[in-house]
Amino acid sequence: MVVLLPVGLGVAVLVSALVPHSGSTAVVSSATAAPSGSIYVHVLGAVLAPGLYELREGDRTVDAIAAAGGFAEGADETQLNLARQVADGEQLVVPLLGEAPVLGEQTGKVNLNTATLEQLETLPRVGPALAQRILDWREANGRFSSIDDLTSVTGIGAKTFEGLRDLVTV
Repeated sequence: MVVLLPVGLGVAVLVSALVPHSGSTAVVSSATAAPSGSIYVHVLGAVLAPGLYELREGDRTVDAIAAAGGFAEGADETQLNLARQVADGEQLVVPLLGEAPVLGEQTGKVNLNTATLEQLETLPRVGPALAQRILDWREANGRFSSIDDLTSVTGIGAKTFEGLRDLVTV
């Protein structure tokens, strides 16, 4: 039974990779903004066709892997949550067997550099207004280089930051 789960998962990803995924396309020219309802995800590592892909909002890691041609030989599929929704601007790295876990992928933490408004709102004490200020800070200043940058966002004081520290990553 334990062997069947990885085999079944591998078959599902292979079928997903072989069946055309409507709405996901490789991006070959530079793009400044995704069309409404679309997101861009950079898939690299142990996949058959690494690159930047246009997906649909709500698509999941499995859809991004399928858009990139599926897992390459030696990919460690166990380090990725294939059911997790991907976010616009996200970089998804598929590691090889034996490589260290991909930071943030297994932690369940909200990535400040890729989170959507809705994902930020899942954090305690973060409502729509504060989530929007986090996104606005990211837009104005670029990527968060550390979680400590969160203290630069208007409305996040010491107490709020302490409550978020262990729930976020960059």
